[in-house]
Amino acid sequence: METIPNTDLPRIQACEPIAISVEPGKVYSWCSCGLTLKTPFCDSAHKNIEGMPYRSVKVQFETAQEVWFCQCKQTKTPPFCDGSHNHVKADLNKD
Repeated sequence: METIPNTDLPRIQACEPIAISVEPGKVYSWCSCGLTLKTPFCDSAHKNIEGMPYRSVKVQFETAQEVWFCQCKQTKTPPFCDGSHNHVKADLNKD
């Protein structure tokens, strides 16, 4: 298994949140490293990162509802969107 250097991470998957209809009692594992192929959920890609500094964030809901999951990986309230993507967009547009 090839080790991924811990540089330029977490990877931004999108500069917008994604709405997911969650099911009560189901455990959701949100990707915190941005390397997953199952965005926004973890596929264990973080296990290949040098030093393994990232972990999935597991959440479970009591009721069926629509939840906005972060995809920019900059949120201060993981795994939920807190609007941080707006700052990411602004920073990307400076270049």
